[in-house]
Amino acid sequence: MILTTHAVTGATLATLFPTHPIIGFAVGFSSHFLLDAIPHWDYSLRSMKGDDKNPMNTDMIINKDFLKDLLKIGADGVLGLLFSCVLLGIIFHNSFFIILLGAMAGMIPDALQFFYFKWKHEPLLSLQRFHIWVHPKINLHDRPVVGVLSQVVLICFVVFILFVS
Repeated sequence: MILTTHAVTGATLATLFPTHPIIGFAVGFSSHFLLDAIPHWDYSLRSMKGDDKNPMNTDMIINKDFLKDLLKIGADGVLGLLFSCVLLGIIFHNSFFIILLGAMAGMIPDALQFFYFKWKHEPLLSLQRFHIWVHPKINLHDRPVVGVLSQVVLICFVVFILFVS
């Protein structure tokens, strides 16, 4: 999933617990893995060097492509934060603190992957192993239109849950 989807989902679920920020954070963080278990599309990162035989050896190389990838990731994350704040804060009048907490919690597992790539020790080792395990064997990498549309539908569904609760 892209960070925007993780952010909006994490923020939406966290707003269901407005007086319990720790639970909101935990639900937002957990939502990341539930979303990653669904076949999905991700944009490519040119600085990512995968290892098909052992995904635990995947790395993100800091080279000329890394800055471009960092800008792409940053734009995706900022878009997720902005969309969450506008939709959940301005339209639905939820606490911006809870929205940001949930959105960040939903995105943190992907940020922790970068730290794992550079420091392969516990607890990052176990978290990365779990992160890889939850991803399905099938993906939509070769079908970006279907992949993007499915994430838009997923965001609408999650926001609908908030609307009816």
